[in-house]
Amino acid sequence: MPAPTGYRRDIGFFSATMLIAGSMIGSGIFIVSADIVRQVHTAPLLMATWGLTGVLTLCATLSYGELTGMMPKAGGIYVYLKEMYGPLWGFLYGWACFLVIESGAIAAVAVGSGKYLGAFVPAISEAHWLVGPWNLKALPIAGELVLGPYEFGLTTARAVGIGVIILLSLVNTFGVKLGAWAMNFFTLAKLGAMAALILFGLTLTPKLLPATGPYLPPSGLAPISVLAALMVAQVGSFFSCEGWSFIGNVAAEIKEPKRTLPLSLLVGPVVVIILYLLANLAYLRLLGPTGIANAADDRVGAAALGAIFGPIGTTLMAGAIMVSMFGYVNGASFTTARVYQAMGEDGLFFGSVGRLNRHGVPAWALWLQAGWACILTLTGTFEQLVDYSTFAQLLFVVAIIAGVIVLRIRQPGLERPYRTWGYPVVPLVYVLGAGSIMLFLLRYKPAFTWPGLVLVLLGIPVYLVKSRRLRTAP
Repeated sequence: MPAPTGYRRDIGFFSATMLIAGSMIGSGIFIVSADIVRQVHTAPLLMATWGLTGVLTLCATLSYGELTGMMPKAGGIYVYLKEMYGPLWGFLYGWACFLVIESGAIAAVAVGSGKYLGAFVPAISEAHWLVGPWNLKALPIAGELVLGPYEFGLTTARAVGIGVIILLSLVNTFGVKLGAWAMNFFTLAKLGAMAALILFGLTLTPKLLPATGPYLPPSGLAPISVLAALMVAQVGSFFSCEGWSFIGNVAAEIKEPKRTLPLSLLVGPVVVIILYLLANLAYLRLLGPTGIANAADDRVGAAALGAIFGPIGTTLMAGAIMVSMFGYVNGASFTTARVYQAMGEDGLFFGSVGRLNRHGVPAWALWLQAGWACILTLTGTFEQLVDYSTFAQLLFVVAIIAGVIVLRIRQPGLERPYRTWGYPVVPLVYVLGAGSIMLFLLRYKPAFTWPGLVLVLLGIPVYLVKSRRLRTAP
């Protein structure tokens, strides 16, 4: 199948699998377990959180493979939503992807890289302000529902994040081959770092044996049920497992897409989820729940290796994790820009965004995304940016996995080179599981989930204006 004009099919199975694995493994696995333990408190619930996320992620990727094999076009979820539900849904995804989902995720991981650079340069942290802070107090909405507080401004960690975004956007301006080579390098480096962490963590004895009991939160925090804690804690683990959908954005640049896409969507996520579970077992063995929850600046990965080798272990692991974060920002930047390019071709984004440069790259889209992500780094901490991006991502992934069933009913005759294993149970498990998590997030994490939802809905009047102009254009 020829690629659309301008795109080049330069990505093979290995690079596609590395793209998926590299996009999934960013900062999350090395940071979010601290926040998860602060919510669920115990080792079994920490593992249950990651296990539930792993099961739901595999249900999603097994289903998504059917769509990528059917429609190997640039734009991924944007294209699939248009086919399933109409152009409004496609536009809303692209709108949310730019304002909330991927720009927010890029900002979060870039700021996370600044946090880890703080292991080398103590002056780089979320506590060292260069500009600001400007504080917005908590705003009660109804009952226990409160928005905020928010803390805007530029810290040294956020400044590093901005530099990372600009540098990797520049790399990706010069073609998909260079971007894929960078992705392969970063992914192999981060897989090596995770393998070392797991090997040492599961075989070597820490210098000080950790406390094995549950983490005891500070007094004064409102208690929530075990089920609510488990569901709310999914925001961190889901954030760490997202990224697999990026492969659909570059489907027009995949060699033998009908075979390569579904296969890479099986192999990449399975490898990553196994590594995540083993990494958390290593954290528990080296640090215990209390050590994980209290890791300095939430740098759990660095603290785990530091428990074995002391300061030099902390420093080495911090460096490896920074490389991992660079890999995520690289993958998210160069794949997601294809979504805006597809929207530009349809007349639903700024005109220049639909053009490719001489390297076959949507450079205008790439730099527009980079600019907005840099602005988002100024709006919150790593954890707040995770909340901001993950809810909106779940909203559209639930819609797209439900769409597998919708297309089976509406268009049963379409060619499906790969059919979802376990259909319809597998997609239904994801839709029901992820949908339930979204409801809990709206209730217990309102400060950034509700603003994210509102920004998605604001796309409806924007679409109506854009579509009216398209209809009336000469």
